[in-house]
Formats: sequence, C-alpha cells, structure tokens
Amino acid sequence: MNFRTKNKKALPGFQMTAMMDVIFLLLCFFIATSVFSQWEYEIDITLPSAQSGKVPDRLPGEIIINIAKDGRIAINQQDMTLAALKTRLDRLSKYFPGQPVVLRADKETRYDDLIKVIDTCRKADIWNFSMATSEDKNGAAEN
Repeated sequence: MNFRTKNKKALPGFQMTAMMDVIFLLLCFFIATSVFSQWEYEIDITLPSAQSGKVPDRLPGEIIINIAKDGRIAINQQDMTLAALKTRLDRLSKYFPGQPVVLRADKETRYDDLIKVIDTCRKADIWNFSMATSEDKNGAAEN
C-alpha cells in the first residue's frame, strides 16, 4: 500500500516585490530630503567664525532663515519680506510649537537687519532659535 501523495505542494517562496517597493520609496525619500537640505547651504553666505562653531546635526523639520549681507531674507531659496516671514512663522508656531529655527546671517550683515529677523521670530512666538557659525580655522578668536 502506497500512502504517498502524488500532488506535492510547492514550497512558499519569498516575495521580493513588496520589499523592493519599500526600498524604492525609502530611496526616493532620502534623495528628496538630501536635495532640500542642500538648498539652504547654496545661498552665498559667509558665516562668522567661532571657536565653538561646528556644523550640528539637522533636526527634523528645522527651518533655516538665511540673511544676506544686503539684508535679504530667504527661506528655501525664496526671498521674502519681513511681513511674509512673520506670516510663515505665525503658521509654523501655530501648528508646531517649539519648532527649531536656525538663523544663518552673513558676517557682513548689518546688526539692524539681524535684530529685525530676531524680533519677527519673537513676535511670531518662535523662541527656539539659534545662530549658525562656522568653525574657527585659526583656533583663536579675532579681536
């Protein structure tokens, strides 16, 4: 008597399609975020140097406000006025309280222009901001 079955079932195989879809979406996400993070640094701004200056890790959702030496304000390579900046920061503080903001001012920027941007941040209830600097190459502070 033969008890063996004649219809052998196929062994389940590993489905790669779903995994390839996930990997492709992750790849697209990382490429897109790297492109957007580079936009902020393409603006021609010479940062002041500091002995403790270093490039920190970017925080998720961090907004970078660039202030050129002529007083122009830019976010994501879009020039804007103080009123437009205030509107954007109002929306930001409303939906994301405690949102980090980085101010990148050129070292030749007038102090008055920088204070106007800081004042706009405070009026929009943004208190979590920092100033970007570059690392001091000489190891000594300038007088």
